Amino acid sequence: MIFTHDTTRLALLAALSLSYAGVCLAPWLRARAKRRTSDAAKAALANSRPWLVAYASQTGNAEELATQTAQSLQLAGIPVRLCALAEVTAADLQQAERALFLVSTYGEGDAPDNAAAFMGRLMTGEIALPQLHYAVLALGDRSYGQFCGFGRSLDAWLAAQGASRLFERIEVDRSASAAIEQWFQHLSHLAGTSDAPDWSAPAFGDWRLTQRRHLNPGSAGGAIYHVELAPVAGSLPEWQSGDLVQVTAPADPSQPREYSIASIPRDGGVHLLVRQHAHPDGSLGLASGWLTAQAKVGDVVQLRLRQHRRFRLEDNVQRPLILIGNGSGIAGLRGHLKSRVLAGQRRNWLIFGERNVAHDFHYREEIEGWHASGDLPRLDLAFSRDQAERTYVQDRLRGNADEVKLWLEQGAAIYICGSLAGMAGGVDQALQEILGRPALDALAAEGRYRRDVY
Repeated sequence: MIFTHDTTRLALLAALSLSYAGVCLAPWLRARAKRRTSDAAKAALANSRPWLVAYASQTGNAEELATQTAQSLQLAGIPVRLCALAEVTAADLQQAERALFLVSTYGEGDAPDNAAAFMGRLMTGEIALPQLHYAVLALGDRSYGQFCGFGRSLDAWLAAQGASRLFERIEVDRSASAAIEQWFQHLSHLAGTSDAPDWSAPAFGDWRLTQRRHLNPGSAGGAIYHVELAPVAGSLPEWQSGDLVQVTAPADPSQPREYSIASIPRDGGVHLLVRQHAHPDGSLGLASGWLTAQAKVGDVVQLRLRQHRRFRLEDNVQRPLILIGNGSGIAGLRGHLKSRVLAGQRRNWLIFGERNVAHDFHYREEIEGWHASGDLPRLDLAFSRDQAERTYVQDRLRGNADEVKLWLEQGAAIYICGSLAGMAGGVDQALQEILGRPALDALAAEGRYRRDVY
């Protein structure tokens, strides 16, 4: 064996050895990191109590709607267990806090084949379910005498066991779209406030409509209004950016509509961004019509504040933020930006999309002012109709994949606000392509991937 005291050769040999070790070690380290990320995501899901979404389907309609229901909840960041009703046990019901049942009726009031076992095993007896809050979507055909018979029986049995309804049973006659739309409207409401259920919410109070202005005249999309409200009596209550309000319309006070708050208490009132919903017959949505057209400035509006813990900044206050949204979703992101500017937190990146820059750049002057001052150093816009090939916020994400990874390596959190259909799913898919599903799930488990979608 030959030894040498040549320090240059020794250093070169050491460097080559370390390089070789690094080459060998790198795949193992990457694999270990992936395992840890995946384990963290699984642990977070195991420690949370998922919503139960159970279906009983004869022809597949209920199963398809249940799948869509589960996907909607998952996009809102809610853990879900989707299964056939036949798989649900007594222990499942006793451990669940929230359950959604989408069930068909076969023939004259009979349970579908894949629900017969559940009916015989559980619905013939009693189970104490005082902790369970549930809803039933019953599918049927009015040409039969026992319309939605099984759905009605299931609803009655659950109530008899002490379970509480999240909302009244919805019955669907031969896939009627209006009833199905009603189900998803309720679902949107529940997804928005799953951390602050109605039965623990404060009472509605009197608020005065102090200002309203049309933000997008000439837009190809629906009219959007900036609305400001202040309490009729007493001081302005406290809330945090990310929180919600519920507003009721005089025509139907039992159906409150949820809106993201676009302001902070320092602004002196609650600011909302309301898209006016028009039905095919020309009539306006109950709440949006009331707020944007029927109520006059100075009128009293019934409103209550709602904590939205899943979209608050909380432990992310000191982190860089990537804020992503479209349309009226800029409301919830505006609240966060206002809070950040007030606190002097300047590591902010906004990715916002709408139809046309000329009509649909909501709060443009304010946003461009933050960008110019350095309070919003990164601003990426996607106005889909301003070029031949439509561009959306998820495309902006893909085009800045390296920057997204860099921000996340520096500890950033991602907040998404806007439409559940299209945008939220598209953004989730883009982030999955950039980061991988395990890494994205781990961000959600850490509270660094938060969504307020509707």
